[in-house]
Amino acid sequence: MTRRTKLAQPLPTPRVAESRPKVANRLVVGISGASGVIYGIRLLEALQAENVETHLILTRAAEMTIAYETSYTAKQVQALAHTVYPLADVGAAIASGSFATLGMVVVPCSMKTLAEIATGVTGNLLTRAADVTLKERRRLVLVPRDTPLHLGHLRNMVSVTEIGAIVAPPMPAFYAAPKTLDDLVNHTVGRVLDLFGVESGLVQRWQGSPKKKG
Repeated sequence: MTRRTKLAQPLPTPRVAESRPKVANRLVVGISGASGVIYGIRLLEALQAENVETHLILTRAAEMTIAYETSYTAKQVQALAHTVYPLADVGAAIASGSFATLGMVVVPCSMKTLAEIATGVTGNLLTRAADVTLKERRRLVLVPRDTPLHLGHLRNMVSVTEIGAIVAPPMPAFYAAPKTLDDLVNHTVGRVLDLFGVESGLVQRWQGSPKKKG
């Protein structure tokens, strides 16, 4: 006679797989002290126009470069963002992976900031937020503007690429026949936003070679 094993408790009902929550429509923006802060400013303006929530960190050097290179004040740039964080506030929401975002862009990205991200050194909120973006496997885009580059710079670019970041230098696209400096800036900013799936209307898309008649 076969004995049947009596279960102490009934088996749990299998759970239906829940759909993953939608990614919040927000982007972390870091502006460091490299030349080219207009790229970061224009990016904030474009994201504001597209109703993308922006979380901004400005370095002290970035504030200085804003004064040198533009007619904006640091406060005017901060006013373009949804939320602004002090650089030393490593306990901010964006320092945690539980704070859902589309990702992060550092524009422009100084060589110092690039080096910190490449080595995992998180000495301030900007580099901590970048490190969090990488560990959560979210998109991190770095826009370095310095030139020429020595081997240390290039090795750091390789390192950040290997750990998941995208290096997107602001290379001018002459096929779009730019007529002004604004045209060049807008195209670069639009291409950076393309990497996050944000259609800004700033990019003049390549339509293929002109057809020859006859």
